[in-house]
Amino acid sequence: MSLYSRHAVLEKNSILLLIGILIVIAVGGLVEITPLFYLKSTIEKVDGMRPYTPLELAGRNIYVREGCYLCHSQMIRALRDEVERYGHYSLAAESMYDHPFQWGSKRNGPDLARIGQKYSDEWHRDHLREPKSVVPGTIMPAYPWLSQTDLDYAHIEDEMKVNAVLGVPYTDEMIANAKADVRTQASADADSAALVKRYPKAIARDYGGNPGRVTEADALIAYLQVLGTMVDFNLYQDKANIR
Repeated sequence: MSLYSRHAVLEKNSILLLIGILIVIAVGGLVEITPLFYLKSTIEKVDGMRPYTPLELAGRNIYVREGCYLCHSQMIRALRDEVERYGHYSLAAESMYDHPFQWGSKRNGPDLARIGQKYSDEWHRDHLREPKSVVPGTIMPAYPWLSQTDLDYAHIEDEMKVNAVLGVPYTDEMIANAKADVRTQASADADSAALVKRYPKAIARDYGGNPGRVTEADALIAYLQVLGTMVDFNLYQDKANIR
């Protein structure tokens, strides 16, 4: 009996074809699901990763609210052209505290996984106020109201509690000091020692350019400036995996 004849049996008998499909799906499902029951974690932990500060978390919420993920991805693939343009390919651990993750599926603009500290706060303020003033060919719309709108962080503790339920390691101390940490990180003159103790490498300064105010621009720029800065990528160089 030829291979075609054997296959014709399945094509002519819908019941056998259905059973064959179910078997293939079951085997594939077991291969994908079974390891999850004995692996302690599917994400390799890396040094440097920490939860977002309350100000960065608020900025991330604005990033999602304004639909920035529709034009910008935050996932650098392990392909040579992407690594040469954007930097080290993304590690799974970099998204471990993102709910939902911001990998994205389309790039009208550049990937933002390594945007942190690449440009100054002033550059970001100009970019949000009038994008063409710093990137003449951009199609990005302007967001001038962000620097004039006070940040609403009245419920930041509740947002952190929800994230804690989802697995983000926010402690009771972090949640209790959330509002104070927002004000501290958005000020260049505040004592940030306690903030940095809770969130290593957190930087306190006037991100939005409006001293004495905590604006939505402060939060969004603080979030952008931390992207890709938590991990020391010199420890994770693996050129063999770049195609």
